[in-house]
Amino acid sequence: MAVEFSTGTPAGFLDRSLPLCVDMDGTVVKTDTLFEALLRLMNRRPSRLFLIPAWLARGRAFFKQELARHAELNVAQLPYNQALLSYLRQEADLGRRLVLVTGADKSLAEAVAAGLDLFSGVYASDGKVNLVGAEKARFLRGLFGGKGFLYAGNAADDLPVWRLAKGAILVNGGRRFEGRLGGIPILKIADGSRGLASAVVKAIRVHQWPKNILVVAGLLSSHQIFRIEKLVQAALAFAAFSLTASSVYLLNDLLDLGADRGHPERSGRPLANGDLPLEAGLALMPLLLAAGLGLGALLPAGFLDFLLLYCALTTLYSFYLKRLIIADILCLAGLYTLRVLAGGAATGISISNWLLSFSMFLFLSLATVKRVSELMFRAASPESASGRGYQSQDISFLSNLGVVSGCLAALVFALYIESPSVRPLYRQPELLWLICPLLLYWILRVWFITSRRRMSYDPVVFALRDQVSWIIAAAGATVLYWAS
Repeated sequence: MAVEFSTGTPAGFLDRSLPLCVDMDGTVVKTDTLFEALLRLMNRRPSRLFLIPAWLARGRAFFKQELARHAELNVAQLPYNQALLSYLRQEADLGRRLVLVTGADKSLAEAVAAGLDLFSGVYASDGKVNLVGAEKARFLRGLFGGKGFLYAGNAADDLPVWRLAKGAILVNGGRRFEGRLGGIPILKIADGSRGLASAVVKAIRVHQWPKNILVVAGLLSSHQIFRIEKLVQAALAFAAFSLTASSVYLLNDLLDLGADRGHPERSGRPLANGDLPLEAGLALMPLLLAAGLGLGALLPAGFLDFLLLYCALTTLYSFYLKRLIIADILCLAGLYTLRVLAGGAATGISISNWLLSFSMFLFLSLATVKRVSELMFRAASPESASGRGYQSQDISFLSNLGVVSGCLAALVFALYIESPSVRPLYRQPELLWLICPLLLYWILRVWFITSRRRMSYDPVVFALRDQVSWIIAAAGATVLYWAS
């Protein structure tokens, strides 16, 4: 925890008779419960979004009340500011009165306060009064009169309150308002989270971009990888897919906040843990999508069609398909294969049926690895995991499906070696048989690692970080070179 006094006397902070009033959104919790409730409503009860205009017509406080009632937000899952909570517990132990004062709806504020057991009073929007900004300042002036109070907040809406307070606690983003508070004593608290730029890079999953290298699969299989104009087209396709995919990743993370926070690995995602504000994620989505589609428009029309199909399928997956057993892994496998087809459209190369068949079975195996590893991360329970339709007893069936799919991919490659398509491309096609054991070894090794619960939930990321996978890839590339 970083606690730092600014200029001015800290006398107000030493006077424990002064109550400390604390904001909730962006302060006690590292997120905005209004956006959280909206996203939960969108994900769980989208038909009720049509009620929002009627709620807003009756005022912002009524809107917050109805949204909280219909969204049924689980406040226990929210990301809390542990640095601030540590400071608040210290102050409570020293005898200071703590009061939660927030513009969030009263039902949410009371639930948060009950879970923390720190606050002697809770004041919040109640369906009639929207307790923010100047309204909050007037309320606190009436509540404490000339006795004064300290106030902890983080946003521009808190400025009228800080100007009334005997001391200001600036939490994280609130530090940018230090120069606008006059001469009152200031305490700055930072929770040590990563900077915004680092959070954005992690949220758009730059580490997932290498899977978009599949757009060059057609170039490799047709032996045109060294044609510069084709490589430029493939590079544009890679960039377009990466930016578009990042947009969809943000959408999926925004809709999956609750499930991610309950997952041992995904809980570290910036939107889930509060390092990246939800409104920033919502703003980034259309920007990334526009950039991706803009790049896609520079390539042949067929590529843009595939990119739009990718957007449609991934959006459908985020809202619906990910909850359907089997359909979800078929969709994931199809999205990988779609990259191969899009790369062919971008470079003007026809994708062979052999490559499509190989891709379909291999990616079905990898998609199943992903789902099995997720099931293995959860505690043994008969209930659905992470909003998916699978149960713990499905692990055996899915594992069998994945292993068989991987072996079928190797079989397709073996049949390809003996097909007439090979002779024009390779001088010594018989050497390609060496790739079959390499491929089988890698697939079976991935499944052994998965069965031993040592697989990160995304097998593509695992492969990029796995030294053995790189050695196998290098060996396969060497065989292809000898055979050519």
